[in-house]
Amino acid sequence: MALIQPAQPEAREPDGGRRGRKTLRYAVPAAVVGVTAATIGLVPALADSGDPSLPSLTAEQLITKIAASDTQTVDGTVKISTDLGLPSVLSGGSASGLFGGAVAPTGLSSSGSSPADPQRQFTQLLIGSHTLHVAADGQDRQKVSIIEPAAEYSVIHNGSEVWAYDSSSNEAYHSALPAQDSTAGAHRQLRAQDFPATPQAAAEQILTTAQGTASITVDGTAKVAGHSAYELLIRPQHASATTVDSIRIAVDSKTGVPLKFTLQPKGNGKAALDIGYTKVSFDKPSASTFAFTPPKGVKVTEGRDAARERKAPEAKSGFGEPTVIGSGWDTIAVFQGKGALPSGAEKNGKGGAAAMLGGFGKQVSGSFGSGTLFHTRLVNVLLTQDGSIYAGAVDQSALTAAANAAAR
Repeated sequence: MALIQPAQPEAREPDGGRRGRKTLRYAVPAAVVGVTAATIGLVPALADSGDPSLPSLTAEQLITKIAASDTQTVDGTVKISTDLGLPSVLSGGSASGLFGGAVAPTGLSSSGSSPADPQRQFTQLLIGSHTLHVAADGQDRQKVSIIEPAAEYSVIHNGSEVWAYDSSSNEAYHSALPAQDSTAGAHRQLRAQDFPATPQAAAEQILTTAQGTASITVDGTAKVAGHSAYELLIRPQHASATTVDSIRIAVDSKTGVPLKFTLQPKGNGKAALDIGYTKVSFDKPSASTFAFTPPKGVKVTEGRDAARERKAPEAKSGFGEPTVIGSGWDTIAVFQGKGALPSGAEKNGKGGAAAMLGGFGKQVSGSFGSGTLFHTRLVNVLLTQDGSIYAGAVDQSALTAAANAAAR
């Protein structure tokens, strides 16, 4: 689980460009494609009744309060509700196959088929409502558990060790981080854009990207999980193609920690993505929370060393690093060629992701040739006949226009 950190100035290249620009520009759509990527608005039952009376703050003061928060510990229950309009065929393992493993935390997934592999488990957050237990003690100890009626799935990071355990299959997944880089490596592997399992993680993504591209105001107060909170309202500006209407973040008045995150797409209906605490404490969790030893009889799958995996040729499979078209909220991430899809998925539109998309997507054509448009309430995806993927929180016409322009 990522903690809010103060935003850092973007480094500039000698020619005046910005090294960090590409990452920031596609952070929102890429995160949404990934799960939850990213993932967000709570059902009304999660908010306590009443609007507390709090001292007035400007948006700048509230953002500063979030960035300056020194809260390093948390122990709480989170409810995530996702309504992207995804067909049920994309839930679970099917979504993992379609997106080529992009939904898994970097360095945690493996080529094996263990049910405990995070690549297989966290795709379930793309659809429906889920209850999570989250705990953190600084950057080198975190635990996220998906709690279901008859099972529980947990990912535990403790120093140089990462464990994942699936109680329903009684299988575990283990990954060892490089000793000399355990803290930094773990932070990369469990960073917010991989699976924003808390309001803090989701808020970090949006606030970093929204600077200079959105109207940000303080819009009242609320009670969330028993805490008095300010409501920060974000509306995209200068964005003609985005599907995002607004984002609302409830911020704890005492600690500056985001407690609730609501993402509303354009059009009528409920929020597309919901994350919020139903119960939370900022006391330090017990050390035993982050201890894990596989029970007797548990099958353990060993993940590859994170450093080796980053250097290995096979690590470049799946989505890979995208190029970027557009800017701000209208950004489109482009994953080029055959490497963007699982092996064999792009052949003649048969099998794999192409067949899956073709079953419910809309067939389109243009200067880029032919392709399939995949539509959700928030993210749209265009898969072209050459295996390239255009994805973003933009309308469908923006994707076809981008593909046409690239083909000229």
